[in-house]
Amino acid sequence: MAELGNNNNGANTTSSRFSFFNRSLTTLRNEPPPQKPPQLDRSLTKLVESGRGGSVVKRLCSFFESAKPSSPEKQQNPKLKPSKFIENSNSDSASKSLDSPAIRLPGTEDRIVLYFTSLRGIRRTYEDCYAVRMIFRGFRVWVDERDISMDANYRKELMSALFGENNNNNNKKGHVALPQVFIRGRHVGGADVIKHMWEVGELEKVLEGLPRTKGGFVCESCGDVRFVPCGNCSGSRKVFDEDEEVLKRCLECNENGLIRCPNCCSS
Repeated sequence: MAELGNNNNGANTTSSRFSFFNRSLTTLRNEPPPQKPPQLDRSLTKLVESGRGGSVVKRLCSFFESAKPSSPEKQQNPKLKPSKFIENSNSDSASKSLDSPAIRLPGTEDRIVLYFTSLRGIRRTYEDCYAVRMIFRGFRVWVDERDISMDANYRKELMSALFGENNNNNNKKGHVALPQVFIRGRHVGGADVIKHMWEVGELEKVLEGLPRTKGGFVCESCGDVRFVPCGNCSGSRKVFDEDEEVLKRCLECNENGLIRCPNCCSS
């Protein structure tokens, strides 16, 4: 009982001793609220007296308002616009593009002609060309692939088909985005058009009736390159004229000494 009384007295003493501490053992003082620095009071007084306080506040508001995120419509990049074909696309868009007689490639009414490049100098162009080739191969349809990087005559042929014989006047830059596709002799468009037709299921309808190939077919002669070395000059581009005893330019191959593969290319 004595010890219990001592403990109680000790507790009272402790509580009285630390009565000015809160639970976090920080002192509690009856201090007045913090006052503004005299310099700040003077500056605010000057702004109010001079009448410039309103302009300063407006400037600050304009500064913070400009940092606010804009509406979703304004955040959209105006330069990123879909192609005209996609904007005006509908179920009959592919048929209308094929029925247009404006751009044609004579002599190719029974096939698909694909102008592309196998060079990887421009990554986006190469990826578009590769994607279009894979789409057609997925349908197992035979495609007359014309690589302009292997034969410069294909580039001239494409420019003539798109812009006419006087293409230098119509296209001063001399640039055409690759790939370019002709189906049954009619110009369809580039990679965006073919991808869109494939996604909406319109391409399969357009390819009906065209010659097909075996799945996984790879030409043993050219390895799907569509070109082989010239057999007349062995790729050297020069032949010896026995009558005149001079070397002459081979007329059967292109500027790279190549000819179209006779096994997988019909022309």
